[in-house]
Amino acid sequence: MDMVSLADIESSQMPIMVKRPPPLLCSRPFGSRNSTSSDAATSSTRGTPQTDTPVRRGWVPASSPSRWEGSASSTPSPAPTARISPSSASSAAPIPKTTAPTASSNLHHTIGLPDFTQELRCFQPLTCAQESTKQANHQIRSRRRRLTSQSESIHRRRRSSRNEQAVIESGHGGGICNRREANPAMAATEEEELLWRLIRDRTLGYDSRALTINGERRIILSGSIHYPRSTPEMWPELIRKAKEGGLDAIETYVFWNVHEPLYRQYDFSGNLDLVRFLKTIQDAGLYAILRIGPYVCAEWNYGGFPVWLHSIPNIQFRTNNTVYEHEMQTFTGKIVDLVKSSKLFASQGGPIILAQIENEYGNIMSAYGQGGIQYINWCANMAESMDISVPWIMCQQSNAPDPIINTCNGWYCDQFKPKNDKIPKIWTENWTGWFQDWGGPLPYRTAEDVAFSVARFFEFGGTVQNYYMYHGGTNFGRTAGGPFITTSYDYDAPLDEYGNLNQPKWGHLKSLHDVLHKIEKALTYGDVQNIDYTDVQQVTIFTYNNKSSCFIGNANENEDFTVTVLGNNFTVPAWSVSILPDCKTEVYNTAKVNAQTSVMVKKETEAEQEPYGLQWQWKGEPVNHWNSKHTFVANQLLEQKAATNDTSDYLYYMTQFAVYDNDPFTGPNTLLSVQTEGHVLHVYIDKKHIGTQWASGGFTFEANVQLESGIHTLTLVSTTVGLTNYGGNFDTVPVGVLGPVKLTATSSSGVIVKDLSTNQWKYKVGLDGEDHHLYTGQASKWHTESLPIGKEFVWYKTTFEAPLGEDPVVVDLLGLGKGAAWVNGQSLGRYWSSNFAGTGGCDSTCDYRGAYYSSKCQYNCGNPTQRWYHVPRSFFTDGTNTLLLFEELGGNPSNVHFQTVTVGSVCGHAYEGHRLELQCQGEGTIKEIKFASFGNPGGACGSFLTGNCAAPKTEHIVKRLCLGKSRCVIHVTDKLFGTLPCLTGDARLAVEAVC
Repeated sequence: MDMVSLADIESSQMPIMVKRPPPLLCSRPFGSRNSTSSDAATSSTRGTPQTDTPVRRGWVPASSPSRWEGSASSTPSPAPTARISPSSASSAAPIPKTTAPTASSNLHHTIGLPDFTQELRCFQPLTCAQESTKQANHQIRSRRRRLTSQSESIHRRRRSSRNEQAVIESGHGGGICNRREANPAMAATEEEELLWRLIRDRTLGYDSRALTINGERRIILSGSIHYPRSTPEMWPELIRKAKEGGLDAIETYVFWNVHEPLYRQYDFSGNLDLVRFLKTIQDAGLYAILRIGPYVCAEWNYGGFPVWLHSIPNIQFRTNNTVYEHEMQTFTGKIVDLVKSSKLFASQGGPIILAQIENEYGNIMSAYGQGGIQYINWCANMAESMDISVPWIMCQQSNAPDPIINTCNGWYCDQFKPKNDKIPKIWTENWTGWFQDWGGPLPYRTAEDVAFSVARFFEFGGTVQNYYMYHGGTNFGRTAGGPFITTSYDYDAPLDEYGNLNQPKWGHLKSLHDVLHKIEKALTYGDVQNIDYTDVQQVTIFTYNNKSSCFIGNANENEDFTVTVLGNNFTVPAWSVSILPDCKTEVYNTAKVNAQTSVMVKKETEAEQEPYGLQWQWKGEPVNHWNSKHTFVANQLLEQKAATNDTSDYLYYMTQFAVYDNDPFTGPNTLLSVQTEGHVLHVYIDKKHIGTQWASGGFTFEANVQLESGIHTLTLVSTTVGLTNYGGNFDTVPVGVLGPVKLTATSSSGVIVKDLSTNQWKYKVGLDGEDHHLYTGQASKWHTESLPIGKEFVWYKTTFEAPLGEDPVVVDLLGLGKGAAWVNGQSLGRYWSSNFAGTGGCDSTCDYRGAYYSSKCQYNCGNPTQRWYHVPRSFFTDGTNTLLLFEELGGNPSNVHFQTVTVGSVCGHAYEGHRLELQCQGEGTIKEIKFASFGNPGGACGSFLTGNCAAPKTEHIVKRLCLGKSRCVIHVTDKLFGTLPCLTGDARLAVEAVC
């Protein structure tokens, strides 16, 4: 049988340079490949380590030289960039009609090559058995030309239609031929799916302008969705909404501590099923970015490290330590092998186009000295040895060793410069909001500012941008880190914690994504001309195939910017970017939001008469375990992580001491003092509660105690609220009672101190209720009378019917203190409903103008930090359901009840020439138009005001178009509403509707 070489299908028009594997036999299965070790040279040049930054996710610009050794020897020729000042170029000057440099003039880095020759040979209706080399090669070349010509149109069609099923999976070489012969009328869409797969999987690489897929430069818009922060039942809908929002890829971390909670005992079940999550992404037709880490930060408990790692002798985390490196490589290899075995890397036909090793190490590398530099080099070599055939990245690592790509994290990355001019500009974390601490207000980042940051990133050469987060989700169980990170990880993301569209952020970004996709060729292939007017105001022109697209940027926080482009005047609001795909018409401005605003409400469930329908049972949690069989003894105070292995939030420290007659400690002024590293401390003497105190760092508990002569038992219950997840050497931050623990009394002879720190101490890990799995609701001997109110360390139990409908469900825990909640044995996470945000620091309005920071726009001051807790519908059963609460501080469960979350009302504020889409949630319909005005309306959603120039029939028109419908689209034009001679400037339509 003659063999077909890959050279026969190469097109001189395609900028693809590959290491050619051996020629393929016709019978070779599609998707198989010969693995070759990379000969990319490792870097011998390192940049200076980045210094510590005071901000959790502060951006540190990359500056170190490095290189990626491709298989081509030519010098890269990035597209010409001209930066011109207004003094040397008129703003109205004709745009240069310069074609982009040919793609072949750019060094193209190619990674991996699936063997699809057989598919190309067999993709024909009649001659599947043909073996003639000459005829086969002719057909391959013909098919290749057709694929190349159709690729762009197919790609556009797939982007505009976001509901396709998974790509066709094929078996052996003749599979498609057999299907065609069996069904000559093979659907065109099915053929397109195959073409899409061949286009997508042909090769993956990068150059200075972009990632390249099948030799085509691509911009990638991605969003973070963390699989453990939702449920498998939620994944398809979350990913569908991300795709509808204009995303090309989904990004996720891999969370070591939940996958290997005990040494070499792995868990990939339920919402930890990484492969299922990645396949769900693939089924939606999206790419994936896999951030293996395995350190993740992510406001996740212990940064994603399993706590047993801390107890291995002679280990030091994240530095040149062979013990740690062995464990890191073992887990990384486990994940890579798992993903490889499912053929999920792009080089295997899967969705994963980028993989990350380590995470934000450059921010804290200086804490590790020379060991940090050695470690980061080891990380790069270890990652490359995994042979995944997709690019590896390191975020916040300006000296990332070759061939690793360094990337940026932050609120703004437009000024980020990759380490050299041979790699693309990638933004791995664009923070769409911020996380929340117990006792803190809710952070908020405007849609205008997020869009501004994205538009500037692509204006200044960006190619891959990932939203952190696109869906934040929920910190179920004990996964929240910090310490003191809330159970909700909403993050003010485009999809809220429950999976609802967070409008207007989702819609405003979707519109931006649509525009960026339309000008993708110009952004990735076009000549670039920058015209600076001031340090913060500029016009950027991308010219491709004699057509130009323009960005007009205005980073001035206070003043609008007016400029003339091609004879047309444009005024760009302060702190915004306008995009003109043809340099003539503004189709998008980051400050002009045309998407609806959804006002979410919580509705009472119709399943039962709540809250009084809930009948409670209770069971006490013992605090004295001195005689328990489940204790162990040490002659010192133990650090809590070491004692518990983080199997519980709770550790009991117990010791006994004697007080004698006429002892000064029997006096009324005896002071008990306990030094602890947090986070919460409950103190008991002889089962009597002395007091409770908490703080995010170390603190000293002090209380006066009245002691009688005799033997006394001191019980200290130390509670963690998430382990530290960020910082240099964060893994060594201690928790628990480390002392001193002492009694102080005053007598005629002076101050007397009884130091209990060196006593023999008994320890018990976890609650009795945890040991007996009370949270499953199956235990007997629950009390039904004399429900305790305001008592600490109590278990509560009730049953309920699942709320009707499909809207997301929450449980309102107002009235309770602090503890944990379960539904049908599934953990909802920690609750702390009695922890209120302070009264200061919130804003009644939020000005999008000016650089964002975590405390810039906040709300919910003076209210419980978190009152409602997400209950995924997959947690419910069809019959009776059980809610279990462990109350730690003391509270009242009487007002606990379930609610559903839905859209209560929608508002729109769209500019003339755009369209306004109003939509209720689920099966809801628009039942009332509370306000409608076309002209110059003022105010904001919920308080709109009619301006001094308004079309008289606006309300009637909007009612006709929208009432009784779940969704309506209004084209905002004077043709619909009538001309307004009284108005100067753009007209606007403002609408408020009730669902």
